[in-house]
Amino acid sequence: MSLPKLKLISFSLCPFVQRSVITLLEKEVPYEIEYIDLNNPPAWFHEVSPLEKVPVLLVDDQPLFESMAICEFLDEVTPGSLYPEDPFARAKNRAWIEFGNELLGAVFTYANTPDEATYKQNLMGVKDRLETLDEFFEGGPYFNGDNFSLVDAVYAPIFRMLRCLEGMQAQDVYEDAPQIAPWAETLLQRPSVINAVQASYNEDYCNRIQSSGSIFAQKIGV
Repeated sequence: MSLPKLKLISFSLCPFVQRSVITLLEKEVPYEIEYIDLNNPPAWFHEVSPLEKVPVLLVDDQPLFESMAICEFLDEVTPGSLYPEDPFARAKNRAWIEFGNELLGAVFTYANTPDEATYKQNLMGVKDRLETLDEFFEGGPYFNGDNFSLVDAVYAPIFRMLRCLEGMQAQDVYEDAPQIAPWAETLLQRPSVINAVQASYNEDYCNRIQSSGSIFAQKIGV
């Protein structure tokens, strides 16, 4: 079966875009990518993205939005699968993807909150979620053992963000999640994860956080 023409509409720092790119690279699918400025998107973007978010995958010029819809579509139209064959294991993977969405939200809030009173609470929220993840993690090297999966594609961008944040302000977020740190390191060394972002990602992300005015930014170097 021939694949449709694929074009991914992206924003350079978006972790949801990254999970889509990782899936494209893992499935070795030819694609184009176009980066847009979400603060000043082109007029046509509103026509292809009902939620006005990225990523959007143009499939023979027909838009598909929402990152997991994109990832699962790519998984289904290509050989092999990045989900387990067993229905219950597959359902569990989807459940932990949703947990990953919650962790991503916690990391974003921790890095961007302007509120001193909730800063430590947000940091503990990140650590608590990582600790919970550690309790259910089955030893790696990937979430499903030896096989890379869509769960890994979801968590890799989160671990990339945490590495950048830890480089700016060490908080030892993995102190109560000893199994998660090596999983994160394994993912961050995988070619699809490395190549899911532009070369300037780390610098661009750090600059964005530093200029945000958040409590995290104010505490850098303190």
